Amino acid sequence: MAASTENQKQLLHLVIGGELSSLDGVTFDDLDKVDIVGLYPNYASAYDAWRRKAQMTVDSAETRYFIVHLHRLLDPETGKSDA
Repeated sequence: MAASTENQKQLLHLVIGGELSSLDGVTFDDLDKVDIVGLYPNYASAYDAWRRKAQMTVDSAETRYFIVHLHRLLDPETGKSDA
């Protein structure tokens, strides 16, 4: 484990995105085409990845990227103060 992450609690985040079937919801048009960007150990690194992907698709109004707080699904007591 790297020295910089030894003292930090791991709060898993997943970044995914793709074309939505409607701008009024969060239903993907084609699940086979969902872009699974990656799994990140904290919100800050997930946010950086989300921002890069969102900026790459700024011209596509139907394409959205999301940060999924996996740690909240795995352990609902974690991350109550997480962004």
